[in-house]
Amino acid sequence: MKHFSKPEIFSLAIIFLILIAVSWPNFSLSLRRARDQVRRDDIGNIQQAITDYYSDYGLYPSSTSDGKIIACKGPTENGKTTLIACNWGHDPWINLTPGIDKVYMKTVPGDPNQSSGVNYDYFSDGSRYQLFASFEGPDEPEVDSKVVARNVKCGDRVCNVGRAVNVPLYISIEEYNMQIYCGQHPNSIKCIKK
Repeated sequence: MKHFSKPEIFSLAIIFLILIAVSWPNFSLSLRRARDQVRRDDIGNIQQAITDYYSDYGLYPSSTSDGKIIACKGPTENGKTTLIACNWGHDPWINLTPGIDKVYMKTVPGDPNQSSGVNYDYFSDGSRYQLFASFEGPDEPEVDSKVVARNVKCGDRVCNVGRAVNVPLYISIEEYNMQIYCGQHPNSIKCIKK
């Protein structure tokens, strides 16, 4: 059995370090792309659940001011189950209509970097909604400069990807509703510019 000399071991160690240094950027890029693919899939699955909810109830689930979906099972009050904000990555989203056993999502997904303070955001008034995420790769095709310019926070990062129904992504739902109102009532006190 041949033993390696110290110079041979040192040479092998140098070669392995060079190989690791050369391959690390590609490995890191692959991990980032994998996390962005998870975000892409999560947004699609959340959007499908929102669509299913709309089909069942005729409106989109409401939201909290900090961007959570109000659609998860809360405490029972006066014999009626209440809805609470779903915690991203933790809570199941089920249909609460008696006699209907339907699961919209076994767990409302959370961002792959949720433990680092990154999350999804959802805003809705019942007739419109916006869903946001923050992709790590600025070169991903979904990254939208108008969403970035709006400066919506997806936790510790600025959201740069979004999907919406009945409202553009570059403006809040409240501002959009005011634009519609002022288009229909241009002489209203609320709409006259000072």
